[in-house]
Amino acid sequence: MSNSRKYTDSGIEIKPVYTAADIPTSAPAIPGEFPFTRGVQPDMYRGKLWTMRQYAGFSTAEESNKRYHYLLSQGVSGLSVAFDLPTQIGYDSDHPLAEGEVGKVGVAIDSLEDIQTLFNGIKLEEVSTSMTINATGYILLAFYVALAKQQGADLKKITGTIQNDILKEYAARGTYIYPPKPSMRIITDIFEWCSQEVPKWNTISISGYHIREAGSTAVQEIAFTLSNGKAYVEAALKKGLDINIFGKRLSFFFNAHNNLFEEVAKFRAARKMWAKIMKDLGATDPKSMMLRFHTQTGGSTLTAQQPLNNISRVTVQTLAAVLGGTQSLHTNGYDEALSLPTEEAARIALRTQQIIAFESGAPDTVDPLAGSYFVESLTNEVETSAWKLIEKIDAMGGSVSAIEQGFIQNEIARSAYEYQCNIESGEKIIVGVNKFQANDEPSIPGFRINDNIRTVQSEKIIRLKCNRSHSKCDQLLQLLNDKATCGENIMPVVVEAVENKCTLGEIADTLREVYGEYKQ
Repeated sequence: MSNSRKYTDSGIEIKPVYTAADIPTSAPAIPGEFPFTRGVQPDMYRGKLWTMRQYAGFSTAEESNKRYHYLLSQGVSGLSVAFDLPTQIGYDSDHPLAEGEVGKVGVAIDSLEDIQTLFNGIKLEEVSTSMTINATGYILLAFYVALAKQQGADLKKITGTIQNDILKEYAARGTYIYPPKPSMRIITDIFEWCSQEVPKWNTISISGYHIREAGSTAVQEIAFTLSNGKAYVEAALKKGLDINIFGKRLSFFFNAHNNLFEEVAKFRAARKMWAKIMKDLGATDPKSMMLRFHTQTGGSTLTAQQPLNNISRVTVQTLAAVLGGTQSLHTNGYDEALSLPTEEAARIALRTQQIIAFESGAPDTVDPLAGSYFVESLTNEVETSAWKLIEKIDAMGGSVSAIEQGFIQNEIARSAYEYQCNIESGEKIIVGVNKFQANDEPSIPGFRINDNIRTVQSEKIIRLKCNRSHSKCDQLLQLLNDKATCGENIMPVVVEAVENKCTLGEIADTLREVYGEYKQ
């Protein structure tokens, strides 16, 4: 590329100036109306601000509970739970493969007792909780519902989200357990069960975030995410579920990077595209065509060099999410390229959202960048490029086939390589990394986690197993095996199993026996 030409990170050329001739000729969309390009609500943030979440979880349930109470005291309006790797891939903390990972990148959850501790002093009927969990999402949902029942909560009022997006795990992240087809079956079991038992629960958060973190472009992020969403909808339709019912409980999870205008265009294009996908699949209720999404600022954009610069990056990304119409937002701590966020970093990240909300004026009108020659043109360009990718995936038989053939993984890897080459050549400037470096950077104190967490958790498991009915647990685990084998909905027996003190690892292992494990 010559220096005289400018491109977005998706390779879309940016003109020196835009005019009315660059705006698509179609009639301007109205906020809250199909295809929702300008937002899913007619009044957007004038009616209700986005939910301010802070993603948190580390060490034991006791330690994470303290952080949740701190965040609630500082003004968060929803909780967002990070789980450690053993929890994510279905191993109890005392399993040999869990060694060295317990409580490190999230909180360790082995049983209902851990969930009771995690939410101690927090009424589930009064808080919206997002849980970043996929392969074991069905178990964590069961823990949460069991705790809500113990609290006497009305399950019809419980709100929150489980990520529950296994396809992006195969494509980008790697915390899968079972092969794709049985994993899809578990997800549709959750759709079906939640529509009856916890109707306000968002049963899936179809995630572009990790696709972007793995190195995709903005265009690839929405193309691959919407293709995955289409696969989930088609699986639910094959199960006989009503698209106008389960469609309302689908949500999405996107990344926000530093190119402000491309990110805004991405969010606007994604809403328009999803509305068309759902309409083409048979949705008739406008609410089932709405793309509602949570945003997290870009973890991969944070730098270990001059980490205080990350506060500015997160501010730009927060603006992109708000100007793009997010329903929920987590802002990263400036120190997260070095460690889990300290309390100070988490507070500054939350204050960034609050300053945008209450001081910037950005939420005062709906879709404030609408009508911009540049943004409208870029929205159209992003949409056109994303449709081309979706058409390629459709030609392969959909997302599951495209993942099995390695297409999505290879596209992400190619983009990640090209981006890194551009940084190393200096064509892409990262402030403080390949330009404007500093030789006298002050050290930033990182967040430290105790090394004895596995011992603590293992002792809890021993006590749990000494105080339960082994015959009842064996009976329920066998029943789970039977239900999974014959194709019945597994959720009722999973809830009963956790209520009777079966552990996460025992439940995950039971389905390993039925479904096997996925090997790439």
